[in-house]
Amino acid sequence: MAELTPMMQKYLETKETYPDCILFYRLGDFYEMFFEDAVTASRELEITLTGKSCGLEERAPMCGIPYHAVDGYLNKLVAKGYKVAICEQVEDPKQAKGLVKREVTRIVTPGTNLAPQALDETKNNYLMCIVYIADRYGISIADITTGDYFVTELEDSAKLMDEIYKFMPSEIICNESFYMSGMDLEDLRNRLGITIYSLDSWYFDDAICRKKLLEHFHVSSFAGLGLEDYDCGIISAGALLQYLIETQKNSLAQLTHITPYTTAKYMMLDSSTRRNLELTETLREKQKRGSLLWVLDKTKTAMGARLFRKYLEQPLIEKEEILKRLDAVEELKSMAISREEIREYLTPVYDLERLITRITYGSANPRDLTAFKTSLEMLPSLHYILEEMQSPLLTGIRGDLDTLEDLCMLIRDAIIDDPPLAMKEGGIIRDGYHEEVDTLRRAKSEGKDWLAKLEEEEREKTGIKTMKIKYNKVFGYYLEVTNSYKDMVPDYYTRKQTLANAERYITPELKELEDTILGAEDKLFALEYDLYSTVRDTIAGEVERIQKTAKAVAALDVFASLALVAERNNYVRPKINEKGTIDIKDGRHPVVEKMIPNDMFISNDTYLDDKKQRISIITGPNMAGKSTYMRQAALIVLMAQLGSFVPAASANIGLVDRIFTRVGASDDLASGQSTFMVEMTEVANILRNATSRSLLILDEIGRGTSTFDGLSIAWAVVEYISDTKLLGAKTLFATHYHELTELEGKIENVNNYCIAVKEKGDDIVFLRKIVKGGADKSYGIQVAKLAGVPDIVIDRAKEIVEELSEEDITTRVSEIAVKDHDSRKKPKTKKYDEVDIAQMSLFDTVKDDDVLEELKNMDVGNLTPIDALNAIYRLQNKLKNRW
Repeated sequence: MAELTPMMQKYLETKETYPDCILFYRLGDFYEMFFEDAVTASRELEITLTGKSCGLEERAPMCGIPYHAVDGYLNKLVAKGYKVAICEQVEDPKQAKGLVKREVTRIVTPGTNLAPQALDETKNNYLMCIVYIADRYGISIADITTGDYFVTELEDSAKLMDEIYKFMPSEIICNESFYMSGMDLEDLRNRLGITIYSLDSWYFDDAICRKKLLEHFHVSSFAGLGLEDYDCGIISAGALLQYLIETQKNSLAQLTHITPYTTAKYMMLDSSTRRNLELTETLREKQKRGSLLWVLDKTKTAMGARLFRKYLEQPLIEKEEILKRLDAVEELKSMAISREEIREYLTPVYDLERLITRITYGSANPRDLTAFKTSLEMLPSLHYILEEMQSPLLTGIRGDLDTLEDLCMLIRDAIIDDPPLAMKEGGIIRDGYHEEVDTLRRAKSEGKDWLAKLEEEEREKTGIKTMKIKYNKVFGYYLEVTNSYKDMVPDYYTRKQTLANAERYITPELKELEDTILGAEDKLFALEYDLYSTVRDTIAGEVERIQKTAKAVAALDVFASLALVAERNNYVRPKINEKGTIDIKDGRHPVVEKMIPNDMFISNDTYLDDKKQRISIITGPNMAGKSTYMRQAALIVLMAQLGSFVPAASANIGLVDRIFTRVGASDDLASGQSTFMVEMTEVANILRNATSRSLLILDEIGRGTSTFDGLSIAWAVVEYISDTKLLGAKTLFATHYHELTELEGKIENVNNYCIAVKEKGDDIVFLRKIVKGGADKSYGIQVAKLAGVPDIVIDRAKEIVEELSEEDITTRVSEIAVKDHDSRKKPKTKKYDEVDIAQMSLFDTVKDDDVLEELKNMDVGNLTPIDALNAIYRLQNKLKNRW
């Protein structure tokens, strides 16, 4: 029976240890893959599938990639969600006896990829671990490229989704119980592109998790880490750490601390709000241009860009913290010359966080160190400028900003200014840094001159004029003396070989020179690599100092960016209050105003409070600017709470704990949900999770269904929000249902506003100004005309609207609903008779059947929005079944 070759046996042994990985097996100058791995890799990478004799009757499927091109292929596989195990040769093939020893040195996954070309320098690459235990979620998040490591706990799956959207991890690892928790994992995989793996149960063993964390952070108790109250979080963080140890196979020195946090510290933003407000990308094109981030982020460094995104994703809700940020921005705004100097010094600063991670991994090349040195050279100047700053955050940054001059001097002394990429091919160490390197370098280049000089010296000493220094592979370098001169050979010559007409000798000086010359290049390369590694390891030993400085530089970059934007865009410092009042004078949409040329944007006021101005009903035609107005109010609040100046003449912002948006709707065909179902799901989420401190932005509630149903739902939603016992949140509510304007005066905290429109015959001009009062018509046909709908269609629409207006039932319906709201009693039959009469033409075949009977007996005044929706759905099905 055929047996596998020794090499293939070793390969299969390694593969058995890493069955869930594609194994990159180093053979000479190639990484080879075999069997199923080869089939998968050849398909995904579009490379040739061939075969290799392996001792069996059939050749093993095989494909390979050159070692120097591994990163590109590796990134492609990882981006598609595969794990890749890198198996390297760990001994010199020249010195190996038998098979070269090989070991897996690293496992690469979407959340652990360090390759610079696979990462967006402006975003973190997060790995998230979720543990579901006893109806609680333990969550830990790490970015091994920057050393960030966070942990928290949650009890609510909705809040868990908010955290996933906030961090947008490229990979989630979890316990088996999480698979059973009811979360839609396929949605996370398919729509968000997140790779999800479940780990074996031993990863989540409480004792192992606790032991790993205490050992890694060198503490004796969890009080030292601030994790004493995070039982579930400890398991998550410990499992994540163990997973990283298994995959990275190093000390993880860049994970210097773990930060516990509570979601209550930040404003909560669900996925719909992040999307609708276009915080980091546009709704349609998914581009940065046109987003709030595009307007505000003028950072100079990769670290600053990542921190800015984090601030934008996590606005604060603590007044004192917000005021500290505003103080820093104000000071930098007022000191324009110093600010521009800071930004100039920040420009050459490389990504210190990711550089130090590569340094700790031992994968940083010599050019990484020169980039690191270039960055460090900017620090003393930044520190000097910060000495004149007075605001607490900026003085704190100065205290954290270590100038690292010792490390800068080390690199400057040791590494040449323009080194090669390769670490083991010499040309790295600066002349004068190490005496032996200088000697070997001279030996490599000046060896022939040295030999010629020695030959001349020996001729003069001995008087042997024909003496020559020669070389062969057996004896190396030797002095050759013809027989006619052998009597003149001095005593210190050692004879090595006798020839027919000459003798060959060596001297101690010649052997020393030989050792220097022959081993010069190999010794030089090895010595330069050792010295380079020593420099790199010295820097790696200062990882905490460097990370602290990197965070300080990033924060300075963010505040300088906010100050610059505030100055350029004429933003003002907002006041912050805890009384619930939002008072914005001449507010502008920060993004739209940048898109409109010549400062043509029309500013508007916004006023909301927790008393009589809680809800604003905004009416007006499409394209008039209702959505822009509401979004701008939300963005101004969000900007104020992240610590930014805002686009307004003045702003007094009452802190909000959450911003909810229900803006527009599109069919979610992938999940089989209609426009109306998506809309109602989002409304349900808002009504269940908003608080009296939330800000709601609701646009066209109920438009995804019939006019009657939509009006009823919109009406009920406004009533629910306005009731302080049920919700009482500050709300901007845009609608086409002019009947909702009846609520002003009926509900004390509802107020009507509309977009001013100027009519010119059959044409209209949008003035884009919010004014008090409700719109009396929707101008739908005029908007259609503006949009370019053919005249024949416009004319026919006018005829139809005249016919319909003669039998308009909505006015009477709204009167009945208002009366019913006032009475809050079971409605009398007479009221519904009026509706019956109005609808007889629509329901001639129904008349006094059970549907109408149920309608008559329904207590509309006490229905919740969800009950109303269910009732409408049930009655509609009955009617469908009858017809």
